[in-house]
Amino acid sequence: MKYSKPLLLLIMILPWFTIPLFGERPFKRFLPSGVFISLLVRIVNIIAKKRKWWWWYETIHPKLSGVFPFMLGPFLVGSLWILKWTYGKFFRFMMLNFLFDSFFTYIVVPYLTKFGIVSLVRMKKIQLMYVFTVLSLLLYIFQWLKENINRLLIRFQTIKRFTLREDPKV
Repeated sequence: MKYSKPLLLLIMILPWFTIPLFGERPFKRFLPSGVFISLLVRIVNIIAKKRKWWWWYETIHPKLSGVFPFMLGPFLVGSLWILKWTYGKFFRFMMLNFLFDSFFTYIVVPYLTKFGIVSLVRMKKIQLMYVFTVLSLLLYIFQWLKENINRLLIRFQTIKRFTLREDPKV
């Protein structure tokens, strides 16, 4: 369609206008998880292309996949916001992800199909929801591991310092 490339650019750029409201500390805290989920979305898209789960008709550049505007826009920034609002409250995290993923699957995807950007081929909408649910779980697990590994490393360093200070003349 005539306006599909500008629409893809808007989809990619608009979420970034919310980042000044995010705060520097939470941005640094959750950015690695946002990058992680974006990379996972890219990997899932490679698998989807091979298995013909969906098809991208329009891209912002011929050498880029159509998933890039979504990967760098709503998935990355949306994951940051969802983690900021809900991290530490797993049920709330899953519910909010479910609401956003449902909105994308059942409302946004039909419009994207109508505008000739993407369409589901060998995947039903409920299966897409399963993919999004697994991605949400992986996002939460990644953030949990990131924060707990940091805590474990800090404890280890503290123990190491404590044992080095002891007098070996006992």
